[in-house]
Amino acid sequence: MKPHLLALALLVVAACPAEARKPDDAQMLSLDPTFRVEQRCNARGMGVVGREHKPLHPDELVAYAYHDTAVKGAVVKAPGAAIRSGDTWYHLSYVCETSDDGLEIKSFQYALGEPIPKTEWGQHYLVSP
Repeated sequence: MKPHLLALALLVVAACPAEARKPDDAQMLSLDPTFRVEQRCNARGMGVVGREHKPLHPDELVAYAYHDTAVKGAVVKAPGAAIRSGDTWYHLSYVCETSDDGLEIKSFQYALGEPIPKTEWGQHYLVSP
C-alpha cells in the first residue's frame, strides 16, 4: 500500500473509538492479504510494547518509517518501524508471522530502540499526537 494511503487509513482508525477499531474476522478477510497481515502485526507490536514497557502507551505504529516493510506470504519484516507513545516516537524493528489467512499471530519478535528526534518526524511519516 502506498504510504499516503496507509497514513490516511491509520488516521481514520486512530480517530475511531477503541471498540470500532476491532474489526471482526469477516472485515479483516475483505482486506488485501498483504495489508491484513501487516495490520495484524502492527496491532500486535503496539500491544506487546505496551505490555512489556509499562511506562509506554503506544497509539501509533508506522512499519515503513525508516526502511521498506517486506511482506512475504504471512511473514512481515519491518526493520525500520517507529512506534509512538504520547508525544515521543521510538525506533522499532520487528519480524512477525501470522496464520495463512492473516488473522492470528504465530510469532512476533521485536527490538525497541531509542527515541526519534522531532527533526526527523516529517521525513519519516511520523505525525504529532
